[in-house]
Order: sequence, then structure tokens, then C-alpha cells
Amino acid sequence: EECSDVEETIPPAEWREMAFRKLKKWSHQVKEFDLIDGRLVRIADSSRVFDAMMEKKLHAFKSVSRVFIGLPSMKETIRSSLRSSSADPKCIELEYFGKHHQREALTVNSLAKVAQIFGMSAQQRSVVRKTICRQVTQNKIWNGALVEILNGLKSEIVIASIHSSKKFNLAQQIIISYLTFLKSSISYDAESSSWMRLTPTRAEDSTASPKWEDALEMCIDLLNCLSDEIDLSFHCSKLAAMKEGLYQIRDVVVDRSIGYKENRFQEHLVQKKLTKSLGFSSPCLFTLLLYYLQGSIGDAEVDLRGGLHGFSGGKKYCLYMGKIVSVDEEKVVMNGLKLLDRCLGLLKFVWDTAEMEGDLMLQGHLWCIGGGGRCIEYRGNMYFLHSVTI
Repeated sequence: EECSDVEETIPPAEWREMAFRKLKKWSHQVKEFDLIDGRLVRIADSSRVFDAMMEKKLHAFKSVSRVFIGLPSMKETIRSSLRSSSADPKCIELEYFGKHHQREALTVNSLAKVAQIFGMSAQQRSVVRKTICRQVTQNKIWNGALVEILNGLKSEIVIASIHSSKKFNLAQQIIISYLTFLKSSISYDAESSSWMRLTPTRAEDSTASPKWEDALEMCIDLLNCLSDEIDLSFHCSKLAAMKEGLYQIRDVVVDRSIGYKENRFQEHLVQKKLTKSLGFSSPCLFTLLLYYLQGSIGDAEVDLRGGLHGFSGGKKYCLYMGKIVSVDEEKVVMNGLKLLDRCLGLLKFVWDTAEMEGDLMLQGHLWCIGGGGRCIEYRGNMYFLHSVTI
């Protein structure tokens, strides 16, 4: 690990007993909620919840839990769980979450952050950028990401605009127009029509067809309209990220009348244009990648960043991260596990795309109050559920 930590002191027994009582109390109060993309969300339906007190309590629950996870007793708990599983023997002796920085939260919101975690070379970053650009600049990914962002904004505006205002009404109108544009820009008959094409160089009338410049203008208007709304900042930041790509294709004309071969050729030209313009650290490129991999635009985040350890002479690596859940109940545990898997899966995808040396093993750890003590296999990876104890 590159980060260094000062020697940590173990909290007094009195503090631990008092704090643990609070954790037990809080665990049942916060079990219906989680913090996703910096927002309080109801686990059952992923809906946004505006409750400052509950959000503060959930932050406190996770913060105090981190202290207990750093106790020496938890290290032995982790080792015991690994010994009883099929984990690689060399993984068992690792110092899991022993340092303070390994227990800090991590939000992966750019490819640059992934490169930092893996220590990727300039050549590897170049390979990743070019490969990903070819995959994520397809029409269905582009449209899907924008629709996801706009629908997210639309639903949150409804919740936020209890006291309706002209600003929110205007924003709703722009979103409806924007979604209508996106719907008109795609055809489900791949044999006969295209979703977009570059402005023709020869003299011909292209004014009848809308341009993606129209979408760019609506994007700018919507962001200006909602620039002061802190509660909508997540989706606004994602829309701002997409603005970068929209600017690059502003001269592209939507045309549903050209044939399949011409469609493929024009799509290739557009993808080539975006591949040249979207850099490795581009927020737009990362947003498209998230939608490509997950079908959603939420950032990958974990409660405990964990670490990356290599062994067997660099032939194998173990990447482990953690998530704090409240109680050992199916819906609560699986929600945390899937969020953890989302982050690990994203990192594994970039590792493989960059053709990094060595096999990367993924390992997830979850902590709850009560229960725990079992291993869950999910999508080929192992996730260990531990119980927070004094």
C-alpha cells in the first residue's frame, strides 16, 4: 500500500460498549435505507427519500461501524471466514482493512480514478480509452444513458417540487421535449433506417431533419434552469457530463430514412469522431461506460475502499472492498452485495480491457449488526458477511 497511516489506538472498552449499543439501536432504524450516489434511497424500490435526520443517522451508523471494523478482533473474524471458504490460501494472511485509509469510502466516478487504483501506464490507458470508446458510443448506449438521466431528473423534480414553481415547470417541459427528441432519433427497424448521420457535404436541404445540436441546446437550458438545485445535483452532474459528447456531435443530423448499409457507415463515422474527442478522463465517456456495463448511470461506490495485493510473483492479485449494511436480512444484504459487485465488476472490466499482467481475483466483505458469519457466491465471486462485534 502506498498510503501510510499513523498507529491507531483502540478505543476504550467503555466507549466501545456505548457505541455498540447505539449501533444495535440504529441498525433497525436505518435498515430500510442506504446512501447511493450521495443521496438517501429506500432499498425496497430505490426511490429517493428527503429526510435529513435519517441521512445523518445513516452516516453516523457507517462511521461508527468503521471503527469496529478496524479492531484487531475483526481481523481474526475475517481470517476465520476465509479459512472456512475456498479462498486462495495466500489471501488468508492479508491484512484486510487494517489501515485507516482502507476503511474510507470510495466513489469511482472516472477512469482516472481506476487508473490510480491499478497504477496503469500511459499505454494501458490509451488501450482502455480506444477499446471502450468503440463499445460505448453506440446509439442504444448513447440514447439509453440520456433517457436514464432525464427520467431520473423528471422523477426527482416531482418529489422536490412540493411547492411548485415556474422553474420546475419549465424544467419539466424541457425534459418532455428532450425525451421526445430522443425517441424520434432512434428507429427499431435496423434494416431501413438510421439513428443519425453527419451533415452532408454536398449541397442539399438538411433543414427538415433535426440535429443533435437541438439536444445540446435543451441540455444547456435544462442545466441553467436547475443550476441552483442542490437536491438534483447528481443527475445534473451526469447531464453536464453528457454535454461534452453532445457538443462533439452537434452537427450530426437525425435521419430515419437512409438504408442499413448507409446507417452502419454513418454510425462508424460518428463513433470515430467521438473516439478522437473523448479523452481517458472524460466524464462523458465514463457515464457511457457505466450505462454500458450496468444499464444505469450511478457511480460505483463502496463504504470501505480496501486494497489491491499481489502475490505469486505478480501472477495473481486480490482486490477486496467492503460495504456496511445494517442487519442480516435478505433484501438488505443483497442490496449491499449488488452495490459492492457493481464496483468490483467495473474495476475488473477495466483491468481486463487494459490487459494488465496477472489474474485479478475479486473479494467482497459486508458487515452487519447481528448474524453474519457466512460466504455468498455471486456471479463467480465470493462475498463474506461478517458481524460487527465489540
